[in-house]
Amino acid sequence: MRIRFTWMVAIPALIVTGFLLACSTKYSTSSNGLVVVPTQGSEVMETFSLDLATGRVSQINNVNGPPTPGLPGAVVLDPAGAFAYVIVNQASGLPGGSTGVVSFKVGSDGKLAAGSTPTAMQPTSPTVNVPCVTPGSTTISVGVQPTPVIPGSLAIDSAGKYLFVADVATSGTTQSYTCNGTTQTSAVPVPGTISVFSVSNGALTEVAGSPFALPGESTASGGSAASGSAPSASALAVTPTVRPIQFAPCSGQAPLTAEHLYVTDSVNGVLLNYTVSSSGVLSLVPVSITLPGVTTGTTPSGVAVDACGQFVYVANGGSNDVSAYTICNAITQSCPVADYSVHEVSGSPFPAGDVPGPIAVDPFAKYVYVVDAGSSQVSGFRISPASGSLTAIAGTPLATNSGANSIAIRADGSWIFVANFNTGNVSQYAITQATGQLTAEAPFTTLNYPSGVAVK
Repeated sequence: MRIRFTWMVAIPALIVTGFLLACSTKYSTSSNGLVVVPTQGSEVMETFSLDLATGRVSQINNVNGPPTPGLPGAVVLDPAGAFAYVIVNQASGLPGGSTGVVSFKVGSDGKLAAGSTPTAMQPTSPTVNVPCVTPGSTTISVGVQPTPVIPGSLAIDSAGKYLFVADVATSGTTQSYTCNGTTQTSAVPVPGTISVFSVSNGALTEVAGSPFALPGESTASGGSAASGSAPSASALAVTPTVRPIQFAPCSGQAPLTAEHLYVTDSVNGVLLNYTVSSSGVLSLVPVSITLPGVTTGTTPSGVAVDACGQFVYVANGGSNDVSAYTICNAITQSCPVADYSVHEVSGSPFPAGDVPGPIAVDPFAKYVYVVDAGSSQVSGFRISPASGSLTAIAGTPLATNSGANSIAIRADGSWIFVANFNTGNVSQYAITQATGQLTAEAPFTTLNYPSGVAVK
């Protein structure tokens, strides 16, 4: 009876398997786009084929993708679409997991090869202020013992040469230090950092000096951050150094030669500006001796640079708005020096939905789209090419599903994808290029808890 029952169960399973294989989706680089989604419920990478003629999305081969060696997070594709890079974090209750960045080679059939061994991330050992009452101060500076970084988001430059990872602040490590001749023990908050990796055919190598600690706890107003807090890198975006897509405002112009990285500090509410050297080393460009960055809204949670490198936009999750800044990449009336400094545009910040976070600019540098995580919506804005100011696009915001946590725009500016963590699917929108208006398509299903989305 047991053998007979086993066969009774197996036969329907084989029928279902045969049906799925019969409905498998073929992928062609010439006629299909590719959507990549990591999922935390099964700890795997999924790939989907996008029919460029109809917009229909189908899972490639209806088979789960390769596993991730840890709990997956944000994902990005390199400019050529040859490799996908995903953050993984070791999680309690998940044996064998690792923390780092994993690369997956994209096959010609749209499948991902097995992931690389997670690239180990160097620990951080910054100098921080700790409590100690002295005649001239209430704190002293001490070096933090090596502490593992916690990666949160990532970005790759337009040449595919460097991968940048925003590492969040940690609650602190318990450490002993000497204060007025006596030994004290305290939980030391560890600042967030930026880890930088050089990229070579999918292989990652951390550059010299990485990770780079975010500057102290002074805020943009010159005061101190909240007691016991530390600066935390919440998002980052890099200026383009390749020729922009045709029909962008800067099409036909020479690409920018300097590369700058803009990083949001969600604790102090500032946007930080770093130069990127030819070897990937970061150097902070402070606003002044006392101010490390320019003021944003409350809890900046997302940042994006337009394809021409003219403007940078910051989604502020605490104040429900978007800050807009001009990048001084050329000498103009408002930019006496072409030093890539940023200056807030007139009218900024611009109202957004509830808890805006993930943000992206279309490849034509015409529109900004931001995920309003608190209200499960996506808002759209038209960019003024002259000033960088934003105007809400008619018909937006549009609804996403629950737990929207990431956004990706295809390189031809035709489609937007938003991963919905709670509902286990991805929202899809067609972009009308003349107006920036969005047309919602039916969401497509993923495995449980998608943590990010990337598209080529």
